[in-house]
Amino acid sequence: MTKTENQSGNPGVDRIELMQTFVRIVETGSLSAAAEQLNTSQPTVSRRLQTLERMLGLRLLQRSTHVMKLTEDGERCFAHAKDLLDNWKAMDADLRGTQDEPEGTLRVLVPHAFGQHQLITPLVDYLQRYPRVSVEWLLQDRRPDFIAEGIDCAIQAGVVDNPSVVAIKLFDVPRIVVASPELLKGRKHPLQVEQLNELSWLAFRIFYRDEVELTRQPDGKVHRFRIQPRMSTDSLFALRNAILSGLGVGIVSAWLVADDLAQGRLVQLVPEWHAASFPIYLVYPHARFYPARLRLFLDAIRATMPLIDDKKPAGTIA
Repeated sequence: MTKTENQSGNPGVDRIELMQTFVRIVETGSLSAAAEQLNTSQPTVSRRLQTLERMLGLRLLQRSTHVMKLTEDGERCFAHAKDLLDNWKAMDADLRGTQDEPEGTLRVLVPHAFGQHQLITPLVDYLQRYPRVSVEWLLQDRRPDFIAEGIDCAIQAGVVDNPSVVAIKLFDVPRIVVASPELLKGRKHPLQVEQLNELSWLAFRIFYRDEVELTRQPDGKVHRFRIQPRMSTDSLFALRNAILSGLGVGIVSAWLVADDLAQGRLVQLVPEWHAASFPIYLVYPHARFYPARLRLFLDAIRATMPLIDDKKPAGTIA
């Protein structure tokens, strides 16, 4: 039996660990999810909860087969525990100093394509610099629930509309119209923007499905037209490969096809016309304390990417 599972009268009980476990149970909504994030077993989490309840002489959670909710005492305990843990972490960081060697696991959610391509170099540099840190690199094109999922930070494509997070704008990604040379055989060059709707189209369904909107760079003139995609996908890599095969025209991130354009495998159509660029943000929840592994990762990403905006709450980003 570990010191956490000792009886409440034993001075060896790690009260901070008990509070951490209780907070994680509440935030994740289940014992099993809390165990996974704490890298321990569900029975251990259950014993810690029971130890805390015995120590306080209170019932903190009401549990049934399908429902778990806080008691009135549990709600008060949760609020106090959050404050206690924040203060403890702040004190620990202050006493150890900012030069403390980072350690532990960092959970980062990144866009699927971008996380496999543009972000690998800064990730490798970060891990080589801090050998006591490990990273869970989660490739998913969605918005995270930072607290419930135990996500430390995310790289997010598109507008950040969550006022409870901090968002740092890294840069804007240009999006261009491309096609394979085979698809254009027999057509006069260059094509005019009005001729694009005559071509077979492929859609990146996260940003466009049945309508294309392009803006001319010199004067801001907008051109819209409807499409009936031969294929739609939520994968940039799948879209690129389908375009390379000659199946149709598509709008892609410029970074993804830079080599294809340079080698002549793809052709950029109507170069003056671009789809709306989308911003890339570094996003993380507000907190009184940030562990060294997160602070240094944020610094590494900001140093690598061309930073545009200063750190500010997401709700204030234009």
